[in-house]
Amino acid sequence: MENTPVIEIKNLEKDYGQGRGIFGVSFVVHKSECFGFLGPNGAGKSTTIRHLMGFSKPDHGETLINGQNTLKNRDEVMRSVSYLPGEIALPDALTGKEFIDIQCSLKNVVDYTFRDYLINLFKLDTSLLCKEMSLGMKRKLAVVCCLMNDPDIIIMDEPSSGLDPEMQEVFIQLVEREKKRGKTILMSSHIFKEIDASCDRIAVIKDGKIVSLFKSSELKHKTLKTYVVTFINLNDLNEFLHDDHIDFKIVDYHKDKYQVVISVDDSKINSFIKETSKYEVTDLTEIKETLEDYFMSFYKEEKTYVGVK
Repeated sequence: MENTPVIEIKNLEKDYGQGRGIFGVSFVVHKSECFGFLGPNGAGKSTTIRHLMGFSKPDHGETLINGQNTLKNRDEVMRSVSYLPGEIALPDALTGKEFIDIQCSLKNVVDYTFRDYLINLFKLDTSLLCKEMSLGMKRKLAVVCCLMNDPDIIIMDEPSSGLDPEMQEVFIQLVEREKKRGKTILMSSHIFKEIDASCDRIAVIKDGKIVSLFKSSELKHKTLKTYVVTFINLNDLNEFLHDDHIDFKIVDYHKDKYQVVISVDDSKINSFIKETSKYEVTDLTEIKETLEDYFMSFYKEEKTYVGVK
């Protein structure tokens, strides 16, 4: 991954009223990077991408691709970009082959090698009329049309939504190959698996605002770990909770199970083991935090535990 900025979104705002819209959204996608834009439906992912594609005019801020404003220079900018929308509308009367042929003409595709490779890869039946296709088949057709011109910059909104698990895995592997070939990819999704497997950096959006932006490797190799400690009885659990020597963060506890959930930095692991060894412990297990766990932490209510440090 290079540090050259390819996609830039700068303090983008679009207020539709009643708390709907995007507010101060900013991030950069570098050359040869796959950037994940993660959030639930209605969080502002598609609104951000529509502004990036030059389909909407922002109230404030700007979007750039290769240093050019995408609203003012849309025709020129989009020559190096291929876009897959989140909602797909296909002409009912055309077969998949006829639709692909039209897209090839529009995208000036004259070498069909990569196109045919994608058709075979996704097991796409191009003889079907678009109106006869399942949701998954329509999505495969859209993915093929998006990538068949071998673009340098790929922008995809919910790309694998509607694909079955086998085809989702095929798609993830394809994204990995395209990234290694130097493609710059922005991918919005609410599917944790494809974001976690494919993306170098991830932005989490909630209610139209970026609430976290991080390298995926930081989440996988974070030094702050979470452990569940199970005591032999309630008395030991209570003594542990009120031990003045315990300076680890209590995340949660379950008196009916004699368990406490603790957050511990790697640098304090020896101290943690030493303190817990004072009690009769029947089990100590690390909880591996997934991308879904991290994401859901922004959608859970704040918890307070009275009397617990």
